[in-house]
Order: sequence, then C-alpha cells, then structure tokens
Amino acid sequence: QVQLVESGGGLAQPGGSLSLSCAASGNIFSGYVMGWFRQAPGEQRELVATITNSGSTNFADSVKVRFSIYKDSTKSTVYLKMNNLKTEDTAVYYCYLKTWRVTAQYDYWGQGTQVTVSS
Repeated sequence: QVQLVESGGGLAQPGGSLSLSCAASGNIFSGYVMGWFRQAPGEQRELVATITNSGSTNFADSVKVRFSIYKDSTKSTVYLKMNNLKTEDTAVYYCYLKTWRVTAQYDYWGQGTQVTVSS
C-alpha cells in the first residue's frame, strides 16, 4: 500500500505562481511514474504533468511552457511548480502514482488540493 500526502495549492492571481508537493510512502517499486492530474468543475480529470523514476517528463500542452515538475527521490517526493497561472488552471489537483513490478501494477491517488486562480 502507498500513501500520498499533498501540500501546497491555494489562491493565486492570474500571472502568479504556486507550488504543489506530493510525498509518497509505502511499497514503491523501482519502476514508477508520479505526477499530477486536475479536475475542474463539470470537467473530466486530465493529465497535468508526470515524471518517471528515470526522470522522463510529460506535460499537457496547456501547461508545457508554464509548469515544471521535478522529484526528490531520496524523499519520494514530487514537486509541481506552476508559473504564469491562468484562470483556466483553476481545479482540484490530484497527486498520482503508478508503480509496477513484473507481475502487477498499482495505481494510487491523493485526496486532492484546490488551486484557484482569480483576481
């Protein structure tokens, strides 16, 4: 079992910045991908950014230039730095972890943290 503890988020003005962090604990295998999804009211949950155990990253086109993701493997923590925020970035942000071994893979979600971008 894996636990994901999110922190950060809150309120920012358009053009501002916020940071999120997600600390994972538990049984994480050497192969994993970790990152963030978001869900706005009335919308489906969508990918924001992910990073693999080897450091490969993937971003949604809408955030590619503005957001960055990095990890601290010693702390099993992933960070999302959000710059030049837009009102359309308003959503609940969920930390996500997928980890796998030869015979199985496991998916975990955090409880979500609210990000609101408003003037």
